[in-house]
Amino acid sequence: MPLSSQVQQATADRLDRFLTDARAESAPYGPDAAMFLDAAAETLQGGKRLRARFCHSGWRSVARAADRAAAETDALWDLCAALEIFQSAALVHDDLIDNSDTRRGRPAAHRALEARHGELAWSGGAEAFGRSAAILLGDLLISWSDDLLERALAQHPHAVTVRREYARMRRDVTTGQFLDIAEESAWRVNPDAEHAERALRVVSLKSARYSIEQPLVLGAALAGADDDQQRALRAFGHPIGMAFQLRDDVLGVFGDESVTGKPAGDDLREGKRTVLIALTRERLDASTRNVLDDLLGDADLDAAQVAALQATIAESGALERVEDMIRTYAAEADRALAGARLDNASVSDLRELARAATVRTA
Repeated sequence: MPLSSQVQQATADRLDRFLTDARAESAPYGPDAAMFLDAAAETLQGGKRLRARFCHSGWRSVARAADRAAAETDALWDLCAALEIFQSAALVHDDLIDNSDTRRGRPAAHRALEARHGELAWSGGAEAFGRSAAILLGDLLISWSDDLLERALAQHPHAVTVRREYARMRRDVTTGQFLDIAEESAWRVNPDAEHAERALRVVSLKSARYSIEQPLVLGAALAGADDDQQRALRAFGHPIGMAFQLRDDVLGVFGDESVTGKPAGDDLREGKRTVLIALTRERLDASTRNVLDDLLGDADLDAAQVAALQATIAESGALERVEDMIRTYAAEADRALAGARLDNASVSDLRELARAATVRTA
């Protein structure tokens, strides 16, 4: 079995064990609480387990540099699972903020909870219930993530370092999420020349550090990485994270719904002020730029309007500029691994993971 599949399976097994324990502990809370836990478990299905895979690779690159026979520990799998649960929490809240109806080809958590309200014939507004319950669902998942983290770090020699990095990750992604929604409102009062820089700051905080860099560093810290190893992994992880999110932005506009699980042009309907949009606006005349600004964020955009916006973005050269940025970030990351005091086989795995994160269709 390929290493990536092994990591995905081991993480899934750990999540299943955790969910079994969580259900047993909450049994006295009654059937409504059981429904709530089922909704939480549903959010953990599917996905690429990208954060777990980078966490494992960070651990392996350091642990096996010191000991080629180093074997994965329960603490490592608990940490991998904790990251995946935190990712689910972020997605639940993200879909709520963005008013997204789907996630991974299934109803988003707030929509699933809304539907459940109707199935149970409860009184009151189903939509309001779904949104309120999803806020609490995200909070529950964050608590679960902390539970698993603390289990991983119980009496662990590197607990202080790992806990500090995990806390930083949580602060970064929360701040990045705020800056993301703030930019959807603040862009009009900021100079056009600053839009790309502001969008890149969001990419760094909301995605690059949280999706790639910090899982890598967390795994390495668990293995006892020294400062040089941490620096090398950060220098690799951050540009790959930037490229990963830029690829996500491209897919959010041009992706195939049957592959991404989200409607084509969803980012356009949500009004996301991405790097792709900032670079597009730089190359448009005032009249065309006004049309783009008027359409962006219209939840009722039809297929023809989405196609027109896609054409505007491509013809402006912004799509190719973003593709160039992705290639540049990937090359920067590759250079960071040259001469790094890391396990050679793991470095090859990291390069393969980097390709998977930046050259993808979903």
